[in-house]
Amino acid sequence: MLTVVSDIEVLARFGRALADPIRCRTLLALRQAPAYPADLADTLDISRTRLSNHLACLRDCGLVVTVPDGRRTRYELADERLGHALDDLLAAVVAVESDKTCPDAATKDCCC
Repeated sequence: MLTVVSDIEVLARFGRALADPIRCRTLLALRQAPAYPADLADTLDISRTRLSNHLACLRDCGLVVTVPDGRRTRYELADERLGHALDDLLAAVVAVESDKTCPDAATKDCCC
């Protein structure tokens, strides 16, 4: 059953997905093409178990879906517009002076 979610909830789910580097790498890989978990794990150089946990999160966030393919299950972005959204985020330029960092970076581990 589909439910209506608020814009804030949608953005929060997207933010949660992007908050982890492995999930970001997974989304970027799936932006290129659908993939099987074993292939994704090899591409991302992580264990299948670890990837499975991240794929579950991305499914829960509504960003990826599973597609049965014989005995295997393939993963892909839930909507092709997500790939465009990722492209737009990557294309957005944020000017940061090299001598300035987030004031909370050291205490909150929030920024690079």
